Amino acid sequence: MQRRHFIKISAATSAAMLFSKLTYSASNGAVMMNAPDEVWAQSGTDWVKLNPSNGSHYNYKEISVTLKTNGNALGVYASSPKQELNSLRLKWKHNTAASAKFLGDHWERSYGDLQWKTIAAGIKNPWYVIIHDDKQTACFGVKTGANSICWWGVNNDSIELTLDTTSGGVGVLLGDRQLHAADIITTNAKTGENTFAATHRFCKLMCEKPRIPKQPVYGINDWYFAYGNNSAELIKKTTAMMAELVTDHSNKPFSVIDAGWATYSPLLPGDGGWNDDFSKPNDKFKDMHALGDEIKKLGMRPGLWMRPLCARHDEKASLLSPKIPGRDDPKNPTLDPTIPENIARIQHNFDVYKQWGYEMVKHDFSTYDISGRWGFDMKDSFTSPGWHFNDRSKTNAEIILHLYRSIREAAGDGIYVIGCNTMSHLSAGVFELCRIGDDTSGHEWARTRKMGVNTLAFRLPQHNAFYAVDGDCVGLTKDIEWKRNKQWLQLLAESGAPLFISGQPEAMGEEQKKAVKTAFAQAAKVQPLGQPLDWIETMLPTKWKLNGRVVDFDWA
Repeated sequence: MQRRHFIKISAATSAAMLFSKLTYSASNGAVMMNAPDEVWAQSGTDWVKLNPSNGSHYNYKEISVTLKTNGNALGVYASSPKQELNSLRLKWKHNTAASAKFLGDHWERSYGDLQWKTIAAGIKNPWYVIIHDDKQTACFGVKTGANSICWWGVNNDSIELTLDTTSGGVGVLLGDRQLHAADIITTNAKTGENTFAATHRFCKLMCEKPRIPKQPVYGINDWYFAYGNNSAELIKKTTAMMAELVTDHSNKPFSVIDAGWATYSPLLPGDGGWNDDFSKPNDKFKDMHALGDEIKKLGMRPGLWMRPLCARHDEKASLLSPKIPGRDDPKNPTLDPTIPENIARIQHNFDVYKQWGYEMVKHDFSTYDISGRWGFDMKDSFTSPGWHFNDRSKTNAEIILHLYRSIREAAGDGIYVIGCNTMSHLSAGVFELCRIGDDTSGHEWARTRKMGVNTLAFRLPQHNAFYAVDGDCVGLTKDIEWKRNKQWLQLLAESGAPLFISGQPEAMGEEQKKAVKTAFAQAAKVQPLGQPLDWIETMLPTKWKLNGRVVDFDWA
């Protein structure tokens, strides 16, 4: 691809194409990225600038980067036969308007901090960035399922894309293979298209083959009133209570059993234990197959929670992940996801769930168990430097993708899979649902407001574009005022996204039951995608378009 052959956009169309210096119009009418002005590579701690040749090749000694047109995207391919490769960075010169606002995503779940920013310098925008000013909205991202962990940086005079190719906390050893690091994709808002609609359409462009539930998903989960202190009897009691409120029997809800059901082992003196065998129930549950059958008889579909990389406390040391600098928690030994025996064990767990008759599995903690960090701690890097897995020939993104695809293969078509603490852009197209934010609460309204409302507003454009977005539960308990939870229930029920309720039996009065009955009926049917109308001005939008009408909420 010769750069001199790129079709440039005339000044007359600049209102329709904010970033003509960065993009060009392909023959099929698509918008494509120009070749970057600079390409850099990091090996170890050293960054080197690659020399361009032919408009699509960049080299420095043995490190090379090749750019190829892949349909509507610009593919980035890297080779480094002998040196470790830590990162690539592509840079385009561009003067960004001072009035522009910027919206990025999160690495995995969001943490109540998503917003349209006015200061862009120094901020990492994971996976994609939406840039909006008074004239137009422009979108830059990478396609889902990338083999590197990507983020965008916007500066006064440039836009940059960094592609992290580390393996653990060191550079990947590619050997003789070429790494297809990512596919870059971009678009601009159409005439009359608002920022929310443009972002939603762009999410569809980034994910060519989303895996979407056959019907809208809704139901119950015990976590936010039981918090692990659950039992088979409690699950049956709450399932029976909530099943009475279901009116659409052509789309049955799920009853998801959260943490507390699996076998655990004693830890240090004075500790109670932690689940570590997710193929065996503990004494409070005993027979998961029978419990699943009971849930079905009550009119719901059984689901359960699990932690795929949790190791047993008597695990062979050879199967464990290395200790990550800065993280040494004896309560949570984890499995190395690059060891085939560990992947086989995780797949065996899903075989067991199929035998038990479960139709939904929520898997959790895998990003933390792989990296030793939560998403909000990945400010400087994905993980701590200086360590690596058993197999150093794959990037972290490839290791994560292999885990996800192995879970998908084992789950088959009979189990819906919810990823929680999963890398959002890597789980898209693999799992039917994604828990898009950190935990809401059955105790603190402020936490539900922060994690729930903010998350739903800013990641709702991903709904049915990447997966079905799960904004987390309504913790319907006696600890939170009903007038608060009533609003959160309404927003989830009418958003078009999945609805899950943690209904404490003692908090389920007649008014609550009536509201839940209405919410279940709404959530069971396909609805228009809700839109936060004031999301550019606030982190907690109060004005929403739901089912064709404007609804005002009071989150204070």
